[in-house]
Amino acid sequence: MDTLMLSRILTGLTLGFHIIYATIGVGVPIMIMLSEWLGIKRNDVHYILLARRWARGFVITVAVGVVTGTIIGMQLSLLWPSFMKIAGQVISLPLFLETFAFFLEAIFLGIYLYTWDRFKKPIYHWLLIIPVVLGSSLSATFITMVNAFMNTPEGFTMQNGVITDIEPLKAMFNPATPTKVAHVLSSAYLTSAFVLAAITAYYLLKGRNHEYYKKALKLTLIASFIFAIATALIGDLSGKFLADYQPEKLAAAEWHFETRKQAELIVGGFLTDDLQIKNAIKLPMALSILAHGNPNAEVVGLNEFPRDLWPPLYVHYLFDLMVMIGVYLTLVSGLFLFFWKWKPQLMWKKWLMALIILGGPLSIVAIEVGWIFAEVGRQPWILRGYMKTAEGVTTATNVGTLLIVFALLYVILGTLTVYILTRLFKKNTPEIELEKRGIIL
Repeated sequence: MDTLMLSRILTGLTLGFHIIYATIGVGVPIMIMLSEWLGIKRNDVHYILLARRWARGFVITVAVGVVTGTIIGMQLSLLWPSFMKIAGQVISLPLFLETFAFFLEAIFLGIYLYTWDRFKKPIYHWLLIIPVVLGSSLSATFITMVNAFMNTPEGFTMQNGVITDIEPLKAMFNPATPTKVAHVLSSAYLTSAFVLAAITAYYLLKGRNHEYYKKALKLTLIASFIFAIATALIGDLSGKFLADYQPEKLAAAEWHFETRKQAELIVGGFLTDDLQIKNAIKLPMALSILAHGNPNAEVVGLNEFPRDLWPPLYVHYLFDLMVMIGVYLTLVSGLFLFFWKWKPQLMWKKWLMALIILGGPLSIVAIEVGWIFAEVGRQPWILRGYMKTAEGVTTATNVGTLLIVFALLYVILGTLTVYILTRLFKKNTPEIELEKRGIIL
C-alpha cells in the first residue's frame, strides 16, 4: 500500500478508537448530573450511588481519551502537514479553545471526585458536575467545528497557494457547524445513556432484580428515548444541510444518480457494475422530503458531478446502518417506557432486557459508522473544494511502521480499559456498597 492509503488507515484507526472514549466522555457526565440531581431531590441513596459509580468508571475512560486525543493531534501534523498548514492559520482558534474546555473539565472533575460528603448541603457538590458537563460538551463542540470547516471551509481566501483575508470566527461558524455540532452532542448523549442501560439490563437479566438496577434502567432509558428523538430531528436537519452544501454526499448515500423531482429514498439493495440498483426498498418522494421538506422538490443527482469527485458509493450502507440503529434504539427505549406507563407487568421481561443489552454495542456501532460516513462521504476532499486528500498527505515513508505500533498500542489500551473497569466494579457491587452504608435493598 502507498503512503496515502497507510496514512488514511492509521488516521481512521486512531479516530475510530478515540471516538469511543470521546463519546463516553461527552455523554456520561450528563447521566452523572441527572442521577445525582434525582438523588438529592428525592433523598434517594440509589441515585446517589449511581452517580458515584458512574463517575469512577468515567475517570478511567477520560484517562485513555486524553492519551488518544493527544495522539490524534500529533498524527494530524505528521501525516497531513499540508492540511495543517491551512488549518493552523485559519481554524486554529477552536483547537486552542478546546484546550481550555478540557482544563475546565479536568479541574472540576478532580474537585468533584474528592468532595463527596464534604458539604452540608449536597446541592453544592452537585454544582461541581456542571463545569464538567460544560467542559466535555464544549470540547466536543470545538473539535467538531474543525471537522465542519473541512466540509464547508470559509473564513479565508486562497490565491496561488497563499492564504489571505483570514476570519477565524467565520471559519469556526461555517455552514456545517450547527448541524454537525448538534448531531455529535445528541448522538454522544444517546450512546452513553444506552450503553449504561445495556449494562444495567445485563445485571437484571442475570437475576439481580434489585431496586437499584430498576431505577438505573428507568433513568437511562428515559434519557435514551429523549436523546434518540433529538438525534432523529437533528438528522433530518443534517439531510437538508447536505442537500444544500454537499449534494454529492447525499446523492452517494442514497444512490441517487439522476437529478429529479419527487426523488425516492433507497433502503438496502446493491449496485450492479453498470450502477443499477437491485433488491432495494424504494420509498416514494422520501428523499425529496429529507432534502428539502417538500415531496415535489428537485434533488441533485451524482451525474451532475465529475466521476472523480464522487464519494465512494459504499457510504450508502453506512448511512442505512446508522439510521436503522437509530430507529432500533428509539423503538426499544420507547417500548420500555410504554410498558412502564401502560403494561408494567411486561417491563422486566427477559426478551426486553435482551433487546436493551443489544442496543449497547449497536449504539457504539452507530457512532463508528456515522463517523466513517461523515469522513468518507467527503472524499476525495480533505478540505472540500480546496485540497484533495492526496494533496495533504505526508511524503514520509515509515507510515507502515507507525501503523503497526499504534495498532498494538490501541489493543493494549482497550484491553487495559476493560480489565480495570471489570476489576473496579466486579467485587465492589452496588449491593455491597449499600450494605456498608446500612441500607438493605
